[in-house]
Amino acid sequence: MAVRPVVPDDAARVAALLAELGHPDNDVETVRKRLKMWDELADGAVFVFEREGDVVGVLAVSVIPFLERDGSWARIVALVTTRSARGKGIGRELTTAAEDYAREKGCLRVEVTSANRREDAHAFYRRMGYENWADRSGRFIKVLT
Repeated sequence: MAVRPVVPDDAARVAALLAELGHPDNDVETVRKRLKMWDELADGAVFVFEREGDVVGVLAVSVIPFLERDGSWARIVALVTTRSARGKGIGRELTTAAEDYAREKGCLRVEVTSANRREDAHAFYRRMGYENWADRSGRFIKVLT
């Protein structure tokens, strides 16, 4: 059992994990192309957790430089484990890998957003030492389609 960087052959399992996260419209070839794109990024990484030859968790993290001050911050873009793997420390190991990656890249903090309905995820992030900053700022999104 170990965290490792994603490889193209993980695309089918990553697609299945993304479906569990609530994004079912990810076919294997599309995910494979996205994984290739992530692999080519200088400031982003995708990690998987492999247990007995099966990928049971995935996390993507991206590094963003600050404009208003020195340094960078990291954003966990996605984190999901299979239902059967939840509560077994896999999310913790993936999140720790993302935090280690962020430190290596010189990041000052890590941010993650989670849908309001995902109360279990919120509890997980609090256990990992994350603070809810929702009362400090708004989250505004404009869909560009």
